[in-house]
Amino acid sequence: MTNLLHLDTSIRYEGSVTREVSGAFAESWRAANPGSGYTYRDLHASPIPHKDGTEQGVSADLIAEIDAADVILIGAPMYNFSIPSTLKAWIDQVATSEHFAREDGTFAWGGKRVVVVTARGGSYKPGTPREGFDFQEPYLRAVLSMVGLDQSLEFVHAELTLADVVPQMHQFRELAVESLADAHRVVKELASA
Repeated sequence: MTNLLHLDTSIRYEGSVTREVSGAFAESWRAANPGSGYTYRDLHASPIPHKDGTEQGVSADLIAEIDAADVILIGAPMYNFSIPSTLKAWIDQVATSEHFAREDGTFAWGGKRVVVVTARGGSYKPGTPREGFDFQEPYLRAVLSMVGLDQSLEFVHAELTLADVVPQMHQFRELAVESLADAHRVVKELASA
């Protein structure tokens, strides 16, 4: 039996692209893996406390969820070119030195599959004007690599999500629709793999 840990971090419920697309992954994964375990954590509805130098007593439960998971699904909208603070707080609680590489170079969490679903108001693809403003994917790749969660890491981006809202971006509405459809296609493929 395999287990999926599903984290959502969007401040939005209605109209949240990351909740929609990560939910599609979870639904497809659960259909492809009947009887498997599923743990859902909404980091906006139940935020993890930020580290404050005291023993907060939350890390053990969060670490146990990761230990039990074979697949970790993270819904991470881009906020101000990075990640939501709720996700950062979760990372700070779990990405600790006790999960860094062992002396032999292996990781306790090595081999776990991680899928990160993002939603971005603009486009940050190579060659776009804002390519250098993407502090979301590079940061997540770096921090997840510290604890071995980068060995089977996939990113699925839904871009141009503000094309309907920002008048200067209306010309990209068709590309936004294509990007969202592509994200749905990719998560269904990844969930079935």
